[in-house]
Amino acid sequence: MSGRVRGRKPPPGQCNQENNSDCCVEGKMYPIYRCSPPTSGHTKAVLTINSFQKGGDGGGPSECDNQYHDDNTPVVALSTGWFNHRSRCHKQIRINGNGQSVVAMVVDECDSTLGCDSDHDYQPPCPNNIVDASKAVWKALGVPESDWGGLDITWTDA
Repeated sequence: MSGRVRGRKPPPGQCNQENNSDCCVEGKMYPIYRCSPPTSGHTKAVLTINSFQKGGDGGGPSECDNQYHDDNTPVVALSTGWFNHRSRCHKQIRINGNGQSVVAMVVDECDSTLGCDSDHDYQPPCPNNIVDASKAVWKALGVPESDWGGLDITWTDA
């Protein structure tokens, strides 16, 4: 852990809870991380769900290209340490989970160092072991929609 950020109450109409996103709680302290666990051929992570479309719960446009991406496209955001100063932008990663495998393109950072502000849709900082994925990734892994949200996976650079 690299420190903490204090939660701020989202203004009315902020913090889109489309995918059951958590909203920051006023005064609560949230951990921040500058590093992620080391990567390997089978890096363990938690798969979460995110909308990369305009107006979705992902907040602003993607960090890699300042664009929004269709949720029917297999795209992901990686925790800050794995995002590694954009070094994985537009690179493919292979995600293994639920007995299936899918290749997705890295388009964004799941920020582990900041949160609870308008840029992050008033959501807490991302943990340091997250692959935040579009609906297309969850569909390709064959996970029933009722189970979307948190899945233990492994990933590697494709």
